[in-house]
Amino acid sequence: SSSEHKLNFKKSKEACLSYIQDAMLQKQWKRAAEFLTFYIESLEKDFSREYVNPSEMIWRIGSEILCHHSHSSMKEFNSFTEQMKTLGVKRYLKVCLEHAFHLLCNGQIDEAYQNLSMAESWRFGEQTAIQDKEMKLVQAYRGLLDYYSWSKQKNILLEHGLDGFEDLSVEQEMHSCFRKAAVNLKEIIKVPGVWDFFVKCYVDLLEFYGDHNEARQVLNEYAYNSKFPANPNAHVYLYQFLKRHGESKKSLISALKILHDIVPSHELMIDFNTMLQKSKKRKKRRLGLEVIFAALDYAGWKENVKAWSCLARQVKQIVISDKHLDWIKQEWNSRKDWWPAFHFSRYLAKRNWQENKSLSYEKALVAGILLGKDCKYFKYVSHQGCKAQVKRFRILKKFVNKHNLVYVRISG
Repeated sequence: SSSEHKLNFKKSKEACLSYIQDAMLQKQWKRAAEFLTFYIESLEKDFSREYVNPSEMIWRIGSEILCHHSHSSMKEFNSFTEQMKTLGVKRYLKVCLEHAFHLLCNGQIDEAYQNLSMAESWRFGEQTAIQDKEMKLVQAYRGLLDYYSWSKQKNILLEHGLDGFEDLSVEQEMHSCFRKAAVNLKEIIKVPGVWDFFVKCYVDLLEFYGDHNEARQVLNEYAYNSKFPANPNAHVYLYQFLKRHGESKKSLISALKILHDIVPSHELMIDFNTMLQKSKKRKKRRLGLEVIFAALDYAGWKENVKAWSCLARQVKQIVISDKHLDWIKQEWNSRKDWWPAFHFSRYLAKRNWQENKSLSYEKALVAGILLGKDCKYFKYVSHQGCKAQVKRFRILKKFVNKHNLVYVRISG
């Protein structure tokens, strides 16, 4: 019967797709290509009225197979992609973008630029407005390639000296690329989203031509506009820009404070802690202790000598001054149940001593203050240091023994 035929036909298509998936997962690209051929042939024989939209599936699967098939070539990939562009108007720009990415991955920059330029001039009735976002992406990536050309021309000029280079055509070409890149990059970063690389390139263009106010405005907008998603890199770029241009510590601290709230384990927390420790304000020094404790909560920081040195220095200062022990106590209360095993085990003491004696020294000082002179980590490291007749380890041992009551006060 007709219904039975349709059911069997549907099952065979689903089975074919399953075989394709299995072949791709096992990287059997030749087998996957054969099944895809069968799948396309079966679609041509499908006279059912059931709605099917297989063109994107064929495009995705076919592109993946051609990228990995041992006998495929760029010529075949280009031919396949051009056919895919005609299969579905709704995804025309997406296919163009993916085609451009593939060309770029294969070093065909001029061809990718031409592909994007053709896509930018594409018009198809109401679909043009519907695909406005894709069109913006096409323009943005063309802007990136203009930036790439500008960067090449700039390096040629810098290599020969801006004053001594007589070929005006290079300079004119560079300025032309700048104008085209700036227009497209400026447009895309107005749209709420994550545009890290586009923003970096646009800021680079602006800084080169001395438009620092515009660059600052772009970075501020990218970091602080509530319409944009929370993005750690936005605050990193702003901080790096402010630092390059010698901005005040207040501005630098403000940028890093938000980064700390989003990613307390970011590598810039060392810089943040250092700036806070140099502040005369008690509130900022308190925040500095919180920042370095929070960073060391993460496994990626366990063997960071700079981080342990920052913590050891601040803890030592607090102990000597006998002020603000409550700061240490507040931070330690939430960590005393798991930091000893996480950071201060005897096993870690042995490993740290063998691999990095500077690390073991900083950690031993912190361990001795937080856990007392009977702490396994402190006892092992101080013993090994004294045994090796290293003067600073003898001084360390005396310091911790002298201030052992601090452990009682902060652990109480």
